[in-house]
Amino acid sequence: MQYWLMKSEPDEASIDDVLAAPDQSVAWVGVRNYQARNFMRDAMRVGDGVLFYHSSCAEPGIAGLAQIASTPYPDDTQFDPKSKYYDPKATPENPRWMLVDVRATEKTRLMTLPELRTFPELADMQILRRGNRLSITPVTPPEWRCIIRHIK
Repeated sequence: MQYWLMKSEPDEASIDDVLAAPDQSVAWVGVRNYQARNFMRDAMRVGDGVLFYHSSCAEPGIAGLAQIASTPYPDDTQFDPKSKYYDPKATPENPRWMLVDVRATEKTRLMTLPELRTFPELADMQILRRGNRLSITPVTPPEWRCIIRHIK
């Protein structure tokens, strides 16, 4: 089992939105970074743990827990000229962008970036590195255990 931190802007898909969705699951659409895409396409497995992170909001932080709920498949928004995620170079025969479904398992208290920085065990966590902009980052098993221990 692997662990991931996945960022979502709450006005697009909050932990509450996902918990209210059918099957408490959403397709993780709109990823347009190759490294993040590769994580979804090549490394994620059904059942992997997810730290659901609210970003680009007044108080960013981990807002809930989730799990990977599907194998990767093409993100259909890449083929839709009306979508803000449209990619004119992508075709159904040769998709460039993949996604996975994410199923929320619980809303937690908000664990903010300043709080994450207080734990020495998280000093090397990718989300805390200066200049990190990735929407999906791996989380090590010790980092996962530390966060789970302190978030509940």
